[in-house]
Amino acid sequence: MRTVALPGGETVPALGQGTWYMGERRGEAAKEADALRLGVDLGMTLLDTAEMYASGGAEQVVAQAVRGIRDRVFIVSKVLPQNASLAGTVAACERSLKRLATDRIDLYLLHWRGGHPLAETVGAFQALKAAGKIRYWGVSNLDTADMEELVAVPGGSACAANQVLYHPDSRGIEFDLLPWCAAHAIPVMAYSPLGHHVRRLLGSSALQAVAARHGATPAQIAIAWGMRAGQVISIPKAADLAHVRENAAAGEITLTAEDLTAIDAAHRPPSRKVGLDLL
Repeated sequence: MRTVALPGGETVPALGQGTWYMGERRGEAAKEADALRLGVDLGMTLLDTAEMYASGGAEQVVAQAVRGIRDRVFIVSKVLPQNASLAGTVAACERSLKRLATDRIDLYLLHWRGGHPLAETVGAFQALKAAGKIRYWGVSNLDTADMEELVAVPGGSACAANQVLYHPDSRGIEFDLLPWCAAHAIPVMAYSPLGHHVRRLLGSSALQAVAARHGATPAQIAIAWGMRAGQVISIPKAADLAHVRENAAAGEITLTAEDLTAIDAAHRPPSRKVGLDLL
């Protein structure tokens, strides 16, 4: 499994597992946990979740999946912006820890920017790290100007990741945010690497042609494309075992210059600054 280095040198898998929409139906929880567990066995040991997902239900699915193997996994969770005050962040983290049935969160993110000052949220992250409740902290859905503001607040330069939407039909971050994060050694996490309109993206003739050359699926090519530069962590979601195996195999695909040129022709990179895409 390819890896991406966090600030400080620790590495994490470049291909992890998302949990958005998991935990919404109690009868599906065991199946979802089994899927995550298989993904861990296949090397996708980074698990991304959030207090927002199923109002904590996804965190409970993660807890079920990692029971007995906590030390093998790297858990990412997120605090909602309305909870991201100094005291609110600490309280939200404690609730997430309880649902996750663990004593620490490996990477704790601000889910998106809200009304609380960044300095206040960072202060809470620092307190949680000092207490051993979290190991790293980061952000999600912050654009370049927000990141510049973040690193200027006391302690803000310790940001360990920025999680944003990124896939072949959503490439705006390549204009300035992705280079900015690379220059500051802050990894980018790509959520929804197949987009929100999955069928539309996977119907791309370019992705299908590249997939045929590699004996792969268009979904695997889209995931491999997101990981191509070595600084992006992709977190596709899979709730069944066959889908998990398909995602894991994407980590073994190396795209050629010909492949990338074909994808660029059909899914053009940005030529100017565009607003950050959100889901």
